[in-house]
Amino acid sequence: MRIAFAPAGRRDARTAVDLARRAERAGFAEVWLSEDYLERGAFAVAGAVAAATERVTVGLGVINPWTRHVALTAMECAALDEVSGGRLVIGLGASNKVWMQDQLGIPYHRPISTLTAFSDDLRALLAGRTAGSARLSFTPVRPDPPVFWGVKGERALAAGAERADGLMLSVLSTPAYVRWIRERHPRAGLALTGYAAFSCDDDPARAYDRVRSRTARFLGMHGASPITATAGVPAEHADLLRSRMLAGQDGADLVDDDLVRAVTLAGDPERIAAGMSAFADAGLDTLVVMDDGVGDPLRVLDDAAACARRAGLL
Repeated sequence: MRIAFAPAGRRDARTAVDLARRAERAGFAEVWLSEDYLERGAFAVAGAVAAATERVTVGLGVINPWTRHVALTAMECAALDEVSGGRLVIGLGASNKVWMQDQLGIPYHRPISTLTAFSDDLRALLAGRTAGSARLSFTPVRPDPPVFWGVKGERALAAGAERADGLMLSVLSTPAYVRWIRERHPRAGLALTGYAAFSCDDDPARAYDRVRSRTARFLGMHGASPITATAGVPAEHADLLRSRMLAGQDGADLVDDDLVRAVTLAGDPERIAAGMSAFADAGLDTLVVMDDGVGDPLRVLDDAAACARRAGLL
């Protein structure tokens, strides 16, 4: 299993680039840049990361079909692949109604169909073919850079497992969820990349407390779903966390230590190393350690590297 790092989108761009360099020196295989609205733009940061590194894969995780025309996305992705020397992985996702329609005023409908058409057209353009009436005026470095789908719903997972090179599993995914995906979508060659919330401290209680509110928020975003069900979260509890999240309220009091341990890489180094190994055993191809954007990012990165080395993964 490969180990990756994802600087938080709320970090300034220079810090993200510095973290990417440090991750490469530490032996991480990949660096992923998110594009959560309204944080730093992923393409600009990914371009800077690609220029500042030599070896790591540079992942976009994820961009959506609503905010950019597919031809513009193809232009940007092809340029990024040039800058990186063929190290780009493109993550696509359907985003959500709150960001797209409620915040940005972009009509949000038929997300799976829209994502499917966008993905197909993007692949065509990068391969030098025509999509609609558009065609790139240059030949990309690679005609087929990997395209991953970052999706959660069962219909979307099925479509992504059929069409994409890999699936990006959301934060709070567990080894049990990885196995659930592998059992339902056993396509040969389908890569699985998963984001993991991370909090390391020699005192496990401090580690749990640092990630508790964030865990509640992400659980609320998922609600009752395969991610929460495979983690053993009762549907009514997941729905309560979602209600809190939608109301803008902190649900930390609903997340006890057992739940934190179930859905995050939190605790002391020994426990986190065991958790990383469990993901590898479950069939995850790449584990992306997420920077929370709050604590000292260098410490987060160094702690993640130390835990991965303890697990024999770096």
